[in-house]
Amino acid sequence: MAGLLTGLPPSVGAGCRVLVLGSMPGDASLQAARYYAHPRNRFWPVMASICGFDPVAPYEHRLRYLHEAGVGLWDVIGQCERRGSLDAAIVRGSEVANPLEEMLVAHRSIVAIAFNGGKAAEAFRRHVQPQLPEACMPALFALPSTSPANAAIRHDALQQAWTAISPLLHMPA
Repeated sequence: MAGLLTGLPPSVGAGCRVLVLGSMPGDASLQAARYYAHPRNRFWPVMASICGFDPVAPYEHRLRYLHEAGVGLWDVIGQCERRGSLDAAIVRGSEVANPLEEMLVAHRSIVAIAFNGGKAAEAFRRHVQPQLPEACMPALFALPSTSPANAAIRHDALQQAWTAISPLLHMPA
């Protein structure tokens, strides 16, 4: 039997320009109450390279660096039933989307959403986009998943794909 899971709260700074949306945090992230907590998830190394910070800095520092660069974190799905961490294990029909329209209205500075993987993009198209007014729709970037389950894509190719958001970030001089 799959268990009902509740995701993490958003991590979004005042000047957020790019909202990175995953599908639903994995077990390691939920247990640690931290985004991308699985030791083999490549999110932090990829973003550290793009934004210029140490990928093994304390979690709070990594979040601060992301916020300073204009990056926020959240997930499309706020609640669902799932056994294990894989997106494929999410019980279809159990998903409850996070209030992303409210987020976009509250943070007008968000000019883009970067989906961390195909499940996040698909969940957004199914649960959020139909209700989202066109005026609230930022640019959408469907990026490859940084999950360890996406081992087929090499790190350099993953990093290259994620640089698509670089022009939108506040980068240090």
